[in-house]
Amino acid sequence: MGISRDSRHKRSETGAKRAQYRKKRKFELGRQAANTRIGPKRVHEVRVRGGNRKFRALRLDSGNFSWGSEGVAKKTRIIGVVFHPSNNELIRTNTLTKSAIVQIDATPFRQWYEAHYGQTLGKKQAAQTAEPVQRSKHVERKFAERTKTAKVETSVANQFGNGRLYACISSRPGQSGRADGYVLEGEELQHYLRKIQKK
Repeated sequence: MGISRDSRHKRSETGAKRAQYRKKRKFELGRQAANTRIGPKRVHEVRVRGGNRKFRALRLDSGNFSWGSEGVAKKTRIIGVVFHPSNNELIRTNTLTKSAIVQIDATPFRQWYEAHYGQTLGKKQAAQTAEPVQRSKHVERKFAERTKTAKVETSVANQFGNGRLYACISSRPGQSGRADGYVLEGEELQHYLRKIQKK
């Protein structure tokens, strides 16, 4: 039997069995779950109702992630799934779905921060043995102005020290063929950190 999305096989609100008055229909069909894993990119194209196309990601290893407080998005590597609100099995198998909490490579964001603010992020101050870079006065003024708003919350800064950031996937890899999302910050980050520690 194929996967069906109809509700005629369900009992009514009062518990009565509904009469079967027709067979399954093509417009009620469902398909196998994509179960997107981490690995070299492999995306299948699926022809769907109306001649439209869906992109079924079977393997993905990177995505576009936005850093909301800084208003910047970077393509970065997905390292692994650390928490999933629906099923612990998806953590063990590293399955990428919408709202999966993943760890991503922090390097693109750290490089952007250092280029934008002229400050190091996540590195210990003792490790700065390189000579200071010569800059023009105009650039110094620009960095000085930007430094006023260069505050990164402690829990995010600590993650930069480890070279990994917690992020949430907000796209649907089995439908759009992409694993895009956003870096976790503030209350949401604290919530998931508690969940991860409890797990």
